[in-house]
Amino acid sequence: MTETVPPPDRDRWLREIFSAQAVRRGGVVRRSVRWVEQEIGTDALVSEVRRRGFHMLEAGGQYLIICNPGQFRIIC
Repeated sequence: MTETVPPPDRDRWLREIFSAQAVRRGGVVRRSVRWVEQEIGTDALVSEVRRRGFHMLEAGGQYLIICNPGQFRIIC
């Protein structure tokens, strides 16, 4: 008999990500693109990042979330 794993609770997953200390300090949180897709999907993450007024980049198979609603600039 195979055991099935229930799908993740999207709200709980997002709460855990955005409760990180880096978020409270206005820092950066990164997560693997593949892991996000497996857990909740990119659209759900993008929606939450936008709702919070943060910024999100993708680089090297990682999503980088800048947990600060202010402007930023890419230097190089």
